Amino acid sequence: MAEDVAFCDVYGDWDPLTPVQLRELLTGFPEPWWLVGGHAIEAFTGVVRFHEDIDLVVFSDAVPALREHLGGRFHLWSNDGGTFRVIDDRHPEPLHPLSQIWMREDARSPWRVDCPLNPARDGLWVSKRDDNHVAPLEDVTWVADDGVRYLRPEIALHFKGAHDRPKDRIDLRSTWPLLDDARRTWLADAVRRTYPDHAWQRFLDGEEDAVPWAVQ
Repeated sequence: MAEDVAFCDVYGDWDPLTPVQLRELLTGFPEPWWLVGGHAIEAFTGVVRFHEDIDLVVFSDAVPALREHLGGRFHLWSNDGGTFRVIDDRHPEPLHPLSQIWMREDARSPWRVDCPLNPARDGLWVSKRDDNHVAPLEDVTWVADDGVRYLRPEIALHFKGAHDRPKDRIDLRSTWPLLDDARRTWLADAVRRTYPDHAWQRFLDGEEDAVPWAVQ
């Protein structure tokens, strides 16, 4: 797509690690970590699609440990809304506590990992989409057969609803039939609460003919 080409022209190419490669790379990492986004949906549904990147998440206070563990393999760059600064001895902190960290081997190499930083409160996970959604990490994630921890699918879809891109509608279509009533109700209520008048709402509320993936 022209949009993807334009993005890479500015920020550089991506060649993301796979979840299994990332699991192996993070063996011995002392802090909790999990995957979100399209990989979380794919792990739950088994429906394979193309992934532009891979979203590794750690809590904000885990940045020093992340740098200690991966700094010998990758250069870590703080990305705050498109503003970049390398994380090194001079600038050991990210530009913002809830920014992203992009990783690559060097300036001649593609980006391999995108690491959005997640807030915590009293040791608990806090949703970046809803500050009132606070829970133990184990309650909002699950561990798949590949040994990787993923964000639960209904929560991943709640995050995706903020963008409503074509790939997000595809992920909704593949996930919805596999969700039980409790998860469907949670997602419908969460979208209603955080994204008023959202394009998905009628479908989430039971209007099966209002399928969002039919909207281009």
